[in-house]
Amino acid sequence: MKSPEKIVQHITQWLSQYLLNAKMEGFVVGVSGGIDSAVTSTLCALTAKPVLCLEMPIRQDPSQVSRALEHIAWLEAKFPNVRHRSVPLTPVFDAFESLTQTGEENENRLLSLANTRARLRMTTLYYYAALHCYIVAGTGNKVEDFGVGFYTKYGDGGVDLSPIADLMKTEVFKLAKHLSIIESIQQAAPSDGLWGDERTDEQQLGATYAELEWAMVAYEQKVDPSTFSEAQKKVFNRFKTLHLQNRHKMDPIPICKIPSDML
Repeated sequence: MKSPEKIVQHITQWLSQYLLNAKMEGFVVGVSGGIDSAVTSTLCALTAKPVLCLEMPIRQDPSQVSRALEHIAWLEAKFPNVRHRSVPLTPVFDAFESLTQTGEENENRLLSLANTRARLRMTTLYYYAALHCYIVAGTGNKVEDFGVGFYTKYGDGGVDLSPIADLMKTEVFKLAKHLSIIESIQQAAPSDGLWGDERTDEQQLGATYAELEWAMVAYEQKVDPSTFSEAQKKVFNRFKTLHLQNRHKMDPIPICKIPSDML
């Protein structure tokens, strides 16, 4: 990253221009206590436009909640255009879980419930966005959004715009340091917060972000895998598996085209 300062300026100008063109009033951002939402909310705040930060815990690990609230307090002290609202969604999730109870707790149900958390948060973000004529700012980064597809379709992937989606995860960390994001967030291991425990993103992905970023570049540049070490082959194959498995999240929704002679 040559100039974090120029990147910050570029993104904030882009955000401001998008908001102007969309004829909307401000931004709403879900703040989780993680690095991506911390950087995104700060970039939105730097536009000087109204920013609503939503903290939406669902059976959340206490450390994630405390980091989110600490970051929001830091933002509100620094930027007069920022306000926040805490929306505890655990009762909503509990009701949904009870209504859909099948008596069988298999892996598919647990994954479906994890993704439901993200979709409940998306619904909440859009409720407040519509209420205030705001737009929903996404918090996804490049390797997650376009590399391994590590997000929930129509959950945290359901947004109006993505300010940091052209930055790798390691670049987001560098931007966080430049923006003086609170140390507890900079030091915390990234976690999607969908499981109610302390499992990290890298544990779920089976590789570090730096490794996955290397594999993503190698995949895009069509580097010959025979030149890789055994360790590199393992990471590359893991990336490729995740990428192909989650292509449906990244590609446009398929449309059944009707031949003109049928219309």
